[in-house]
Amino acid sequence: MSIDQSTAAKVAKLARIKVEEDALPALADEFNTILGFIEQLNEVDVEGVEPMTSVTPQRLKRRVDEVTDGNQQDKILANAPDAREGFFAVPKVVE
Repeated sequence: MSIDQSTAAKVAKLARIKVEEDALPALADEFNTILGFIEQLNEVDVEGVEPMTSVTPQRLKRRVDEVTDGNQQDKILANAPDAREGFFAVPKVVE
């Protein structure tokens, strides 16, 4: 795949980057260099290689998944400008 100057201008416009007309050939060359590198990566044999999320093997810490009500109703409602009967009270918005 090759990028010409008109395609480079279109990409610059879509990216909202102002590129002068005389800089378009260099931009097109840069795009072609990047695409060439990507084509080289496509040639690498990755058969049997597991996907990675990190360069070092890590496991996230696990915790017991217990359902609770939080037991913090008083603390939470202390932040409310208006609380009634254990709930947030809000102004009526629908008539």
